[in-house]
Amino acid sequence: MALETSAESPVPVRTVLQLVGGWITRLGRIWVEGQITELNRRAGTVYFTLRDPVANMSVRVVCPRTVCDEAGPSVADGARVVVHAKPDFYVNRGSFALAAVQIRPVGVGELLARLERLKGLLTAEGLFRPERKRPLPFLPGRVGLICGRDSAAERDVLENARRRWPAVRFTVENTAVQGSYAVPEILEALRTLDADPHIDVIIIARGGGSVEDLLPFSDEALVRAVAAARTPVVSAIGHEQDAPLLDYVADVRASTPTDAAKKVVPDVREQAQIVRQLRDRARRCLLGRVERELAWLAATRSRPALADPVREVERQEERVLALRDRARRCLSGALDAAVGELSHTRARLTSLSPAATLERGYAIVQRPDDTVVLAAADVAIGDELLVRFADGRITATAGGPADDDTAAGA
Repeated sequence: MALETSAESPVPVRTVLQLVGGWITRLGRIWVEGQITELNRRAGTVYFTLRDPVANMSVRVVCPRTVCDEAGPSVADGARVVVHAKPDFYVNRGSFALAAVQIRPVGVGELLARLERLKGLLTAEGLFRPERKRPLPFLPGRVGLICGRDSAAERDVLENARRRWPAVRFTVENTAVQGSYAVPEILEALRTLDADPHIDVIIIARGGGSVEDLLPFSDEALVRAVAAARTPVVSAIGHEQDAPLLDYVADVRASTPTDAAKKVVPDVREQAQIVRQLRDRARRCLLGRVERELAWLAATRSRPALADPVREVERQEERVLALRDRARRCLSGALDAAVGELSHTRARLTSLSPAATLERGYAIVQRPDDTVVLAAADVAIGDELLVRFADGRITATAGGPADDDTAAGA
C-alpha cells in the first residue's frame, strides 16, 4: 500500500525497508541463468555474483554449502549455471540477493542445443543469406580491428597484413574476448568503428578456445549488430573447426586471424606480379597486332599496282589505244559497208532512172501540161507536143499517122 508521507510526517527507514522486504518475500521461486564470478565460501555458506552473459548487470546469490557441493566441482568462477532461487531482501542491510536452493551447471551439450535453436531462428529471419553480404574493398584505406589486448590474434593480423601491404593502416579496438564483459565491449567497439567514415572494413578476431570461451561470438545481440553494420565485417574467430554464429552473419568468414589478413589486404608482390603479367600480355597483344598490320602493309605494297604504279598506267594506256584502234576499225568497216551499199543503191537508182533510158536514145513525149503521152492514139493531128531527150527537149506538132516502116526508119 502507498504510504501517505510528507516533509512534516516522514516515515523511518525501517518502515520503508520492511515494506520492500515484505513485498519481495511474497515473490515465488524462479530459475535464473548467468555466469558465476567472485565465488566465496565461508563456513557453511557460499556467496557469489551471478552476472548476466550479455548486459553489464549482476545479482548477489547466497546458498548453503551443501547446495553448491551437490552441483559438483563445475561450480567455479566463470562457470555458466542455472540457479533455482527465491528473491530475498535483507532488511538490516537494505540489500537484495537471491537465496539459491538448487544450482545446475549448463553443460556443453545444452549450450550447443541453444546455439542451434538460435541459429535456426536467425536463419529463418534471413540474416545468413548470401545475397545480403557485401564484398570487401580491393584495397581498404583503413582497417578496423576488434581483438583482445596484446593477443596473438592482433599480432597475426597486423604482422601478416603489413607484410602483404606495408602501407595498410589499422584502427585497433581492444576488448574482452571472453567472459561477461566481452559482448558489451565488442558491441561498443563495433559501433565506434562502424560510425567512422574512414574505416572500409572491420575484422573481429580471436584465437582458439573452448565452446564456453567462444560463446560471446554467438550472442544474439552481437550477431544482429553485425548484420546491421554499414561497414563490411570479417569474422576470424578461433580455428578452422570453430564455427560461432558470427561466422554465418559476417560478410566474409576467415578460418584464422592470419587468413583474415590475407582476405582483407592484397599481397603487394602478387599484385605486382599480376601487373607484370598483364603488362607483358598487353605488350604481346600489341606487338602481334602491329606485326599483323605490318605484314598486311607489306603485302599491299608488294601488289603490282603499288610496286610499279607507272606500269599500271601504261597497261591502261595500251588498253585505251587498243579500244581506240578497235573502235576506229569498227567505224571504218561500218563506213565502207555504208559506202558500198550507197554505191549499189545509186547504181540501181541510175539503172532505173528515166534519164538512163533517154541516154540510150529514147525520148519522152509530153503535152504542154507535162502529161506523158503513153499511146499514139492519144494524140490528135495538130497537137503540140513536147519531146524530151537526154540532152534537152524540143516542141513538135503532131501530123498524120506514119507507117511502121517509116517509123522504124526514123
